[in-house]
Amino acid sequence: MYSGILNITFDCADAKAQATFWAAVTGWTAQERDATPGHVEYAVEPPAPGGPRLHFTTVPEPKTIKNRIHLDLNPSGCDQASELERLLALGARRVDVSQGDVPWIVLADPEGNEFCLLARRVDA
Repeated sequence: MYSGILNITFDCADAKAQATFWAAVTGWTAQERDATPGHVEYAVEPPAPGGPRLHFTTVPEPKTIKNRIHLDLNPSGCDQASELERLLALGARRVDVSQGDVPWIVLADPEGNEFCLLARRVDA
């Protein structure tokens, strides 16, 4: 049982600009995922499937408390509840970052860095 990394997610002021920069840095391809005004999302995809992708989402607030980058963990070989129990036993703790009613769980590692535990297996 383990959790694989699906996205390395960056909260940013301009998702398109950030994705364009990181696509140039990595040589990967930037693809728009959501063009909703105020909630633009881009993914920077590696050339080979299966590896983590960089995901950029536009948010209105600057970095103050919440991480501007976090990992999205994809449960593998178990459901979200079982993986949550395992992560809490390892020293993770639940965190409220005002996410509202969503299917993922926001946790923090022992040093307080936030990450998300997805509700279901999502293939890259």
